Amino acid sequence: MELEKQLDRLTVSGELYGTLSPESLRCLACAHRCKLVEGRHGVCGIRFNDGGVLKVPHGYVAGVQVDPIEKKPFSHFLPGSQVLTFGMLGCNFRCDFCQNWETSQPLRDKGINTKWLGVKEVSAEHLVNLALQNGALSIASSYNEPFITVEWAVKIFKLAKEAGLKTAFVSNGFATPESLAYLRPWLDGLKVDLKSMKEERYCQMGGHLQPVLETIQKARELGLWVEVVTLVIPGFNDSNEELWETSRFITSVSRDIPWHVTAYHPDYKMLEAPATPSSLLQRAAEIGQEAGLRYVYAGNLPGKVGSLEDTHCPECGKAVIKRRGYWILENSIKKDGTCPQCGTAIAGIWS
Repeated sequence: MELEKQLDRLTVSGELYGTLSPESLRCLACAHRCKLVEGRHGVCGIRFNDGGVLKVPHGYVAGVQVDPIEKKPFSHFLPGSQVLTFGMLGCNFRCDFCQNWETSQPLRDKGINTKWLGVKEVSAEHLVNLALQNGALSIASSYNEPFITVEWAVKIFKLAKEAGLKTAFVSNGFATPESLAYLRPWLDGLKVDLKSMKEERYCQMGGHLQPVLETIQKARELGLWVEVVTLVIPGFNDSNEELWETSRFITSVSRDIPWHVTAYHPDYKMLEAPATPSSLLQRAAEIGQEAGLRYVYAGNLPGKVGSLEDTHCPECGKAVIKRRGYWILENSIKKDGTCPQCGTAIAGIWS
């Protein structure tokens, strides 16, 4: 209860909501669209109705780190640069295989020891200055689900844009058109976890598939740079049929969307599934390439997936960026974002 009280205090009035009656509000931050009567928290556990006012998280971080942008992962968004990543607490999903469960699930899972959580009050100005001091070229919201803390992100991103920084969300994609429109003026890049193409899987995770697909489509329509990640879990989402369905959907939106197939390691509550072998990632990547995607990557197994860590020109095949894990070994893309060998434009944000 102490953590809940602390987080309820670290709030301000939100902006993404509709009024249903004098007693109830409709939160519009994520696709749950929670109806909030007086005193009630949403599915996320952190947005709530306080006397007819929507209260939302503000003024703290539960984690902040300067990392290579490739760790998010982004491969076509300022490659080789540093990004300051911040996160809060809470999530609108309850994935048993969550790799960030310590920060995403402490309000839902009472078995998590919250005493170690370093909730630290900070200002937006401090975070932007921290990014600049560390030579970061961008700021990203991650570690928990950023759409449920979108107002805080916008406050930071406004200052970041004034300082010449790029901005990004690392999200499960369970957003609304309203939250995307609210965020769009201040956001450059969006990484979406497309966890499965099966509705029943999303129901197990506490959500639905269609809003995630619509977020990917809408984000592209709005001009955001989008990359998609699928954590490939043996026995969960690794069938050829589902991998083909995922690839075809992404291709239908844009062949230029990079698709990252990443390796799972047993974590949180899903400990029975084996770790993802490199052969499975290679099979998934081959399916993505056969489906017509121009940029497919295999992640989390550096040095074990051949050239699937590298960026290749879709026209001549030259490896224009060579990687090992999160590190850039060679980057020969021209400043205008073209292949040095044939002049083909490589989709992405390069400067």
